[in-house]
Amino acid sequence: MSYLSPEFAAFFLLFLCIYWALGKSHQAQKISLLMVSYGLYAALDWRFALILLIYTTCMTALITSVLWLPKQRNLLTAIAIVGSVLNLAVFKYLDFFRESVQTVAASLDLIWIFPALDILLPVGISFYTFQAIAYIVSIRRSERAPANPLNTALYLAFFPTLLAGPICRPNDLLAQFESKEPRQILEPNMAFCLFLSAMIKKVWLASWIASTWVNPLFANPDAYQGIELILGMYAYAIQIYFDFSGYSDLVIGMALLLGYRLNANFNFPYLARSLRDFWRRWHISLSSWIRDYVYIPMGGSHGSWGRTQVTIVTAMIISGIWHGASLKFIIWGAIHGFGMVLQNAYERWSGKKLDNLLSLVITFHFVCLAWVFFRADTWQDALTYLSGFNRLNAPLQLNVLAGAALLALFFIISFFAGSMFKLSVQMLQRTPIFVKPIVLTLSALVIHLLGPSGVPAFLYYSY
Repeated sequence: MSYLSPEFAAFFLLFLCIYWALGKSHQAQKISLLMVSYGLYAALDWRFALILLIYTTCMTALITSVLWLPKQRNLLTAIAIVGSVLNLAVFKYLDFFRESVQTVAASLDLIWIFPALDILLPVGISFYTFQAIAYIVSIRRSERAPANPLNTALYLAFFPTLLAGPICRPNDLLAQFESKEPRQILEPNMAFCLFLSAMIKKVWLASWIASTWVNPLFANPDAYQGIELILGMYAYAIQIYFDFSGYSDLVIGMALLLGYRLNANFNFPYLARSLRDFWRRWHISLSSWIRDYVYIPMGGSHGSWGRTQVTIVTAMIISGIWHGASLKFIIWGAIHGFGMVLQNAYERWSGKKLDNLLSLVITFHFVCLAWVFFRADTWQDALTYLSGFNRLNAPLQLNVLAGAALLALFFIISFFAGSMFKLSVQMLQRTPIFVKPIVLTLSALVIHLLGPSGVPAFLYYSY
């Protein structure tokens, strides 16, 4: 059931009524949240819920064992982390490594045949695995004590974050589950504006951009002229931003109505003036996780300059691998890693920080070029797409002037979007309470009419 479907909207409103009817018992509310989270997950595939239940049970047992065997904290932590990584690797990467080994063997004239395994890939496994690792590490560092089984299970299964994040830290989300304070709806006007923002971004804009520009161009790049392919590259960059930031807006809004606060996951990333700045703004929960649990443990910036650059590239490749079991994601991560090395080298050589309009333009184009590898079916298809940029002899099939105008409009709005959103929240706060449902319903209907038919799927459900 898509979070954007009318069926889910009706279900969520019904659940809110039941949830807040249990408001006198925080425990009852959490139990209902856990039941609904597993129910929604099982509705996708009952095996998803079973895998999560088994994983949660094993992690809870290991984490709880720290209380009984405090001297074995390091060993238990290692078992939990290795087990989490292996669990993720089996479901997400086994076939990729099987094919890679067979390819290498064939290049060496070795006849190695490994049977293909039909392994189910649970939606959201990457997200709840990273949350679990953050939890395990926080216990190892004595930053917190192990939570009880109910709070642990809810931390991993909380349905607003389960399918595609944001990746929550235990001191943020788990601490809220542990709090004894009575829950209350948080910033309802903010939540409703986030819902409308999500619908505008995903139901209307991302879906329209995908059907009009991105899908046709990436399906058959040889049929288009270079300028169209360049605009298609820009279009995908905007599509994936609208898609994923729209999802984040939606689940942050849902969490607010349930009485929980999630951290922002995007901060206008295409206004970044360097790749370093971009990764502080894009998928913030993942980039900060990679920084804290991969980059810093590998040495971070404490070693020599050269070693730091190697660590940056390694961390970005790991980020690419996290997104999917494909060489194209590894290349995408490596492009960002080496791009950051070039940026650091320039700043070291020139003594100047990249922080002007020109660096914004360069950063945006660099990110867009890397997105081609992310979007294409294979890395070879990405090269085919990029090779068409110098094709000028094909007839134009798309309105390139309108495309360029829309790109300019996107950046103009981006500069003012933050203040526009705050103004929208303030206007809704001043709107009479009996008028709000009418305004929100009409707005939702208009957005649905503007967007393509059907309920669009979120891109990050597959990562």
